[in-house]
Amino acid sequence: MRNVPALSAALAVVLAGCASAPSGSASAPARTEVCKAASEQEISALFDRWNRSLQTGDPHQVVANYAERSVLLPTVSNKPRLTAAEKEDYFHHFLENRPVGKIDSRTIQIGCNTAVDVGLYTFTFGTTGTQVKARYTYTYEWDGKQWLITSHHSSAMPEKN
Repeated sequence: MRNVPALSAALAVVLAGCASAPSGSASAPARTEVCKAASEQEISALFDRWNRSLQTGDPHQVVANYAERSVLLPTVSNKPRLTAAEKEDYFHHFLENRPVGKIDSRTIQIGCNTAVDVGLYTFTFGTTGTQVKARYTYTYEWDGKQWLITSHHSSAMPEKN
């Protein structure tokens, strides 16, 4: 144990070296990110925008709500939809039934250029009048111009009332 002071000194030198920038290099610039101010009302309106796009019957207009790199885990398909083409394929079939969504309950969380809208919704299908109650999660990201969906998970309620 006589080497404890020497070991402590060596450890202090190593740790000091980790904490400082190498000689001759500039320290990393401070990260500055401008956060888009958003309200719960603005985030809740994103579902209304998405729901209106369903009413067009055009899968391309629905998919325009999604970021290029986004994930759709849909209610009535077992297949995750990762590309725009896969999402359009899903919505092509989903829109045939003329769905209209209605939020039943929600919780919204807003971060820096991100937002999450989680809750319960009901879809009524115009072709049959059938209703499907489901859980949902939408995550959004501000791309500098607009809010886009980065992930959308929807699953039918497991318990039938």
